[in-house]
Amino acid sequence: LLDRRALKRRITFWRLSAILLATVSAAFIFSSHTAFKSGNHHIASLQIKGTIYHDKDRILAIEEARDDPSVKALLIELDSPGGTVVGGETLYEAIRYFADKKPVVAIMGDLATSAGYMTALAAEKIFAQKATITGSIGVLFQTAEITVFLEKLGINVEALKSSPLKGAPGLLERVTPLARKTIRFLVDDISDMFVRMVADRRNLSIDIAKGLSDGKVYTGQMALEHGLIDAIGGRREALKWLKIERNIPDELPD
Repeated sequence: LLDRRALKRRITFWRLSAILLATVSAAFIFSSHTAFKSGNHHIASLQIKGTIYHDKDRILAIEEARDDPSVKALLIELDSPGGTVVGGETLYEAIRYFADKKPVVAIMGDLATSAGYMTALAAEKIFAQKATITGSIGVLFQTAEITVFLEKLGINVEALKSSPLKGAPGLLERVTPLARKTIRFLVDDISDMFVRMVADRRNLSIDIAKGLSDGKVYTGQMALEHGLIDAIGGRREALKWLKIERNIPDELPD
C-alpha cells in the first residue's frame, strides 16, 4: 500500500511537470512569434540540403523575406549534390531577386556541386571549407532501354507514333541517331546557360568558364584558385563579411 501511494505521488509530480513544461514552451513559441511579427531585425537563414528541385514554397519564402523590413540579409548554407536544372535555375533567380535589394552570402558544407553550385553562384560572396567538394559544372541526361532483354524473353514491342521523336528516348525502343542528336542539342543548350552563369557571376571569360565546366569536381582550395569561390571559411567568416562589407551586425539572430 505504501509503495502504491509513493508511486502515485511520483506519477502526479511528473504529470504536473509535463503540463508546466508544455505551458512554458507554448508561451516561448508565442513570444518568439510575436517578437518576429513586431519587426525585430534578423538575418534570414536558408538551408539547402539534399537534392534540389523546383520548390514553389521555398521560392515564395525568399521573395517574402526580400520584402520583409525586419530581414537585413540572407545567409545560405549549402550541402547538396545538385538536382534538377529547373530546380537550380528557379532557386538561382529567386536569390538574385533577393540580392537586388539585400546582401546575400553563401556557405558551402561538405558538398555543393552541379545545381548546388549553381545556387551558390547567386550569392554576392561564396565561402567554402578547404575540403568542400564543389564544381561538377555541366548537364547530365540519362536514359535506358530494355529491348535486348525483352527479345531474350521472346517479347516484341511495337509502337505507333505520330513522329519519329515522339516519346524518344524510351525504355521500349533503341535510341536512334536522330533522337541522340536531338538530346545532344538539349544538353548543349542547358550547358551553355550554366557556363554563362559561371562566367557572369564569377567574372570569368567564356573560354575560362568552359574550361572549368567539363564536369570535374574541385576541393574548396582548388575552387578558390580557379576563382569559383571567394574565400575559405564558414559561418563565422560569412557573418564577419556581412558586418564589415555590408554593415550588418553579426549579433543579429538568424
